[in-house]
Amino acid sequence: MNAAATAKNGRRPSGAVSTAFILILVFGLMLAAQGLFVPVKAVLAQVLMDRAFARALETGSPVKAWPWADTAPVARITAPRLGVSEIVLSGGSGEAMAFGPTHLPGSAAPGHRGTAVFAAHRDTHFRFLKDLRHGDVVRVEDIHGARTAYRVEGGYVVRNDRFGIDRQAKTPILALTTCWPFDSNVRGPMRYIVLARRI
Repeated sequence: MNAAATAKNGRRPSGAVSTAFILILVFGLMLAAQGLFVPVKAVLAQVLMDRAFARALETGSPVKAWPWADTAPVARITAPRLGVSEIVLSGGSGEAMAFGPTHLPGSAAPGHRGTAVFAAHRDTHFRFLKDLRHGDVVRVEDIHGARTAYRVEGGYVVRNDRFGIDRQAKTPILALTTCWPFDSNVRGPMRYIVLARRI
């Protein structure tokens, strides 16, 4: 009996067709789950970092967001006009920057003399830098509860090997840095720097 006759008689498709359908369905579900993994992981990481920062505020010591983390929350940065709030992590590594802005080692502690440098990716946590304006207020709270308000003085573009920080600044300075240009996904040597001085 041919396929046309089978279809006319209302018989079920063969086992091979059913198996192919199930395999396609399973493969599609696997692709969907893989696509959701990164966004779900990012949301969960933010929740865990918020909790770790809250615990660090209670203890005054860094608290890892998850046991195997190689970084810990050290501050919270907010840009009130833009409604932005981000947990800042220690270390400055690429792994840490996958989860949030980082406080670069060797730069000043927020609120202290010198320049505190925070770095993050242009397409995630520091995407808001392109919307910061001269005169905007940026606030930083560290894990000891110390809060420092900075006023944005401006932004500029520089090669990464020509970006120097003022370690001797008498007034605390905050430098926020990310890759440039904002609308590119290609790595390059240019960085966008926002400078803000303590109010």
